[in-house]
Amino acid sequence: MHIDIRLPIGILFSAIGLLLVVYGALADPAIFARSLGINIDCWWGGAMVLFGAFMLTLARRSFSAFRAPAPGEPPSS
Repeated sequence: MHIDIRLPIGILFSAIGLLLVVYGALADPAIFARSLGINIDCWWGGAMVLFGAFMLTLARRSFSAFRAPAPGEPPSS
């Protein structure tokens, strides 16, 4: 059995990042006055979504490396 920690980490970061992006997009711009008008929620949410997607890509590559060959397919080395 192959357990890869990158899958739940990727899902978690992607979900939280998506929530931050949505919150930042729908929030009142007045709350960003303290951060010099920069929408920190959208920026960090986007960074978290990118990191989550990267982790999910690594997990997918890892799972495909451990899959069994299809009937008639030569085994990978």
